[in-house]
Amino acid sequence: MVKRNALGRGLGALIDDAEKMKQALISEVELSKIEANPFQPRTKFDEEALGELAASIREIGLIQPITLRKTGPDSYQIIAGERRFRAAQKAGLDAIPSYIRHAKDDAMLEMALVENIQREDLDAIEIALSYQRLIEELDFTQEDLSGRVGKKRSTIANYLRLLRLPAIIQKALREKEISMGHARALINIEDADTQEMIYTQIVKYGFSVRRVEEIVRSLSEDDKSSELNKRKDLPKEFKDFKGHLGKIFGSRVNISVNEKGKGKLVIPFKSEQDLDRIVKIIENSK
Repeated sequence: MVKRNALGRGLGALIDDAEKMKQALISEVELSKIEANPFQPRTKFDEEALGELAASIREIGLIQPITLRKTGPDSYQIIAGERRFRAAQKAGLDAIPSYIRHAKDDAMLEMALVENIQREDLDAIEIALSYQRLIEELDFTQEDLSGRVGKKRSTIANYLRLLRLPAIIQKALREKEISMGHARALINIEDADTQEMIYTQIVKYGFSVRRVEEIVRSLSEDDKSSELNKRKDLPKEFKDFKGHLGKIFGSRVNISVNEKGKGKLVIPFKSEQDLDRIVKIIENSK
């Protein structure tokens, strides 16, 4: 009888297990069965931010699953995602999408995730979530990831930045309402309300990536001009006028003026409805 190669059998078993892990990456786990990690370094959570995340979860669901460790037949402990867990509680969810980790499965998890990242049918958010899991759960650095998946560190960093976009934009990217190019342009804007406003315009008017990049560049130039004017200190009459307009429009109006007296008046809006409100104020003032 021929003895089978032990190494081949072990590798085959590992691949089989990794494939099973891939097929069952996410499970719905009841919140009542989950406990916080006692070693969680963060002890304070911004209640306002939690409330905003809870509202988003109620509206469109949880985009990023949390990661749990199985601690008993019917109990789990949070490895990563306590903020999402708390927001899900606030949102009134009974269960939450979760990745389930078991003891000593690091090698299997790495193999499954790295293999998963190479798939052609993954959307950008799925790739970003895989990168995030490797960093959070296996203590990889972006440099480690770069070597393991054969991507530049800057590419990995750009994917991870996508996870800081508002949930509604992440969802749109997953559902191919917008492209990776659109999303990469939007991550250069720091204000979430402005990101969502531009996203709304992309969907409504079919803006190209180049058009969005132009809008973002223009906003960036406005911010720089505004910052420069802050340093120069606007004349009192302009400050008074700025405050007066701010009260009229219920928005923080920006005025920038150059040395020749030419300038720009900017009235920001948070949504299409907010823009309609501002337009009505202008029309009614005629």
